[in-house]
Amino acid sequence: MTTWRHGTGRRPDRCIACPDDPPPTPRLRFREMTADDLDHMAALLGDPEVMRYYPAPKTRAQAQAWIDWSVRSYAEHGFGLWIVETHDGDFVGDCGLTWQSVGGERHVEVGYHVRAGLQGRGYATEAATACRDAARAAGAEHLIAIIHPRNVPSQRVARKIGLRLERSVPHDGGEILVYGTDLT
Repeated sequence: MTTWRHGTGRRPDRCIACPDDPPPTPRLRFREMTADDLDHMAALLGDPEVMRYYPAPKTRAQAQAWIDWSVRSYAEHGFGLWIVETHDGDFVGDCGLTWQSVGGERHVEVGYHVRAGLQGRGYATEAATACRDAARAAGAEHLIAIIHPRNVPSQRVARKIGLRLERSVPHDGGEILVYGTDLT
């Protein structure tokens, strides 16, 4: 734990201790994104299979903006989306914690993207579990995952890490599902 920041999504007056990178798991390690990750992140976020539940795959410039957003999040909140790698250094994807507004309330969200060729191997669940545990250790009271209704694999990951469907909310002319759990 390195710094203190305000907010938990439920009681904005409560501070949470911001985690360092989540600790390694049996197969994965985490680190902050840097500009050196642009090639990997552009390939990940530009992959139509990975981004099939987004409006569109991201361009290289949008991938750079994603990295910049994560770097700002580390500075402002002490957490963000981390690069996920195997212990051998192979790029797996990203996973982490971000502040999101849903229905006018701010919540800490766990988010994850895994390279298409590595999906279905449990990496998203393993990484998301580590991030959930980091959020709990940091004092977050509630954790959510915002998921497209047709994204059944992400819904499975959310359930495996203990999140349950809380509600559906309007979003861009459709709806999104909000999974969540209390961490305290």
